[in-house]
Amino acid sequence: MAGIWTMGELLVEIMRPKANMQLYEPGEFQGPFPSGAPAIFIDTVARLGYPAGIIGGVGEDDFGRCVVDRLKADRVNCDYIQWFSDGTTAVAFVTYFEDGSRKFIFHFGKTPAVMAKFTGKESVNHPDFFHVMGCSLMANDEFRSQIFKAVDFFFKNGTRITFDPNIRAELLRDKNIDDIVRPVLEKCSILFPGEQELYLLTGETEISKSAKKLFKNLSLEIIVVKRGKEGCKIFTPEKIVDVLAYAVPEIDPTGAGDCFDAGFLCGLLENRPIYDCGRMAVAVGALNAQAFGPMEGDISINTVKAIMEE
Repeated sequence: MAGIWTMGELLVEIMRPKANMQLYEPGEFQGPFPSGAPAIFIDTVARLGYPAGIIGGVGEDDFGRCVVDRLKADRVNCDYIQWFSDGTTAVAFVTYFEDGSRKFIFHFGKTPAVMAKFTGKESVNHPDFFHVMGCSLMANDEFRSQIFKAVDFFFKNGTRITFDPNIRAELLRDKNIDDIVRPVLEKCSILFPGEQELYLLTGETEISKSAKKLFKNLSLEIIVVKRGKEGCKIFTPEKIVDVLAYAVPEIDPTGAGDCFDAGFLCGLLENRPIYDCGRMAVAVGALNAQAFGPMEGDISINTVKAIMEE
């Protein structure tokens, strides 16, 4: 099994323990939790039993150890995580509100999270998929160019490129979204946008019209629109498939979308029908949302199987 690889930021997350606690107010935080959207994604792939690897950077400090120890414990290939002595591991502070919205303060624009280089040696693994997170493209021009380099390399060697736009307003600022995502979209096989991200990418205001426009202008095979508690809507050039979410008690939605991506791609590696891939994706996302922390859900082959059979 060739499995799945990614490249992106590695960080720890420091979290407010309850909803509606503003970041500017003195109060309690919990953490550090190993995090970063690419790390959450690839850790989930490994826990679902598939070969998984990540290219990234951390500082030579305890936060770096927190992230890497967790990934190694879950059997993620960390051979291409680069350790830096001239910077500290990236940190994100996050709080949630009862309406489901979130607010972040990121500290990773000039940290080892965006210092890693793509060398080409990583190609020895010949993955089935190389997955990119949009947030990884937004913080640093040089790191974005390194991810583009990796995308080009893997694409030319037959790996399918998958992409979650994962747009963070706190990171996007005044950048042009098309300049940031276009080089990945042009090589992308499977796209995982949220509804608002879909509209931002297309300029449309309706899901089906947006999907049709993307299929017309790009060489996409599948578009999986993530809809949170409503599940997902899957588009191919031939059909549309709706998948309902599992009703579970939500404790913390952090990372659920990243886990969703991993569940869907692992379903494809198992040669499941598109509908079953969607069911697997929403199951994995639901399991992660039932635990506090970005990658703390009880996700395994057996727990996913159990929730899908209920």
